[in-house]
Amino acid sequence: MSMAQKRIPRPRDPVQLGKLMVDIMTGQVPDAVEDGKDAGAVAMGRKGGAARAASMTKEQRTEIAKKGAAKRWGTS
Repeated sequence: MSMAQKRIPRPRDPVQLGKLMVDIMTGQVPDAVEDGKDAGAVAMGRKGGAARAASMTKEQRTEIAKKGAAKRWGTS
């Protein structure tokens, strides 16, 4: 798989920003750079808790919720 892309930072100065835009449009500067992250892993990470919850039984989700509530509210 390819790496995920990240846009290069834009300068705050309007003149420098204009020059960067022209450089990007003429192909002198790439608009995005590799950020070192695997695209598949990034996409998988966006699913997060929803994917985890979908793979569990109701009893497992209930047990995890009880543990979380106990930690949050300081009960045993």
